Amino acid sequence: MSHTIRDQKKLLARVRRIRGQVDGIERALTTQAGCEQVMHLIAGARGAMAGLMAEVVEDHVRSHLVDEVKHPGALKTEAAEQLLDVVRTYLK
Repeated sequence: MSHTIRDQKKLLARVRRIRGQVDGIERALTTQAGCEQVMHLIAGARGAMAGLMAEVVEDHVRSHLVDEVKHPGALKTEAAEQLLDVVRTYLK
């Protein structure tokens, strides 16, 4: 079973929150909100999208690269943790 299917409810909840944030950006633009407010809304949506990507990437690495039971000879857990640290930092 794919981790995106296993965690489908949680991931869809995040996507729905992101959709709400994007709708908020649209409302702000429609009502001609100030550029500072629009930029804050965009930054929030971008951060939420990056968080979603980080979660999917992390689950992918843990499910497909370091699970020795499913994938003998997979990456070492320590190396995967180092990679995930870099990815998390990059996506912030």
